[in-house]
Amino acid sequence: MAIAMRLLKDRAEAEDVVQETFVEVWKRADQYEPARGRAVARIATIARNRALDRLRARDRSARTAEGAVAERPDATAPLELERATQRSDRERVLRALSSLPPEQWQVIELAYFDGMTQSEIATPANIPLGTVKTRIRLGMAKLAKLLGDETERGA
Repeated sequence: MAIAMRLLKDRAEAEDVVQETFVEVWKRADQYEPARGRAVARIATIARNRALDRLRARDRSARTAEGAVAERPDATAPLELERATQRSDRERVLRALSSLPPEQWQVIELAYFDGMTQSEIATPANIPLGTVKTRIRLGMAKLAKLLGDETERGA
């Protein structure tokens, strides 16, 4: 799931990739050769390849949609406005994230941008699970306040 989330940045698509991965593992179980590598590596490779296939398909769809918009000059202005708004929102979020203490920013990044669970964050970092939960909760509360304050000032 973490591999798919990292690449796709969309939970629903990542869940689909995980499902497809395990179906393929099940169908091709007889082809697995332990001498060629660990099962975990094989599963990770299949998940990565499935996620990349989805990204390629998404890019093709986006290019097709952009081509259709390019043919209609009157439709480009809303698209450009939407992109500018997205850039502005991204900059606001990055500013707010950078104002957090590093330990809060790190766990939020791992949880929301890399798709890791709180347990997955705690184990390799050797941080108690309760500490991870607290850091995420405090960081999210600060982000909500910071982003809410910016929205009120901009309105």
